[in-house]
Amino acid sequence: MLQAFGGKRVLFLMAAEAEYGPHLRALFAPVITGVGPVEAAVVATATLAQVRPDLVVSLGSAGSASLEQCGVYQALSVSYRDMDASPLGFARGVTPFLDLPARLPLPHQIAGLAGAHLSTGGNIVSGAAYAGIDADMVDMESYAVLRACQRFDVPLVALRGISDGAAPLEGMHSWTEYLDIIDAKLAEAVGMLGTALERGELAL
Repeated sequence: MLQAFGGKRVLFLMAAEAEYGPHLRALFAPVITGVGPVEAAVVATATLAQVRPDLVVSLGSAGSASLEQCGVYQALSVSYRDMDASPLGFARGVTPFLDLPARLPLPHQIAGLAGAHLSTGGNIVSGAAYAGIDADMVDMESYAVLRACQRFDVPLVALRGISDGAAPLEGMHSWTEYLDIIDAKLAEAVGMLGTALERGELAL
């Protein structure tokens, strides 16, 4: 499960085989978590209970109505859009009694790679629904992975390629159409990560 990468022991996590194309296959073998925050939390927690990496990398596709389609971004922060305990007086996105803000920063950043704020939830966001998202891009796993990493005191880097969002989704093909391009660009970002690790720039 752990990969020797950039002089560190790295655990790569991806949600679906469809996102794991030939360019990424040439670099590492990920643990596939399955889709959504529940599956990601289960698999990430179970894996981290068995192995202790120096770094976890969560990567794959994301949606965005504002970022460049097929562009690749590192998450500057992650939020949990499903959490809404506002009827009890908590701000939307804040989990009651957890003493964490709605937006959790990711401090380990790769120099030279564009960053964006990421929202995780159990729903596919499309069309007008983006207006209700307080983030630049959306996925379904990274917040869950981050909470597992925090539980085991392991740093996380989250990399996402924008597969959709410029237009409303019209079916599975709207998501998969550009995954080959994202695969190549994510591989470039992973290469940048390896260089940063070799140079000691992430201070793990």
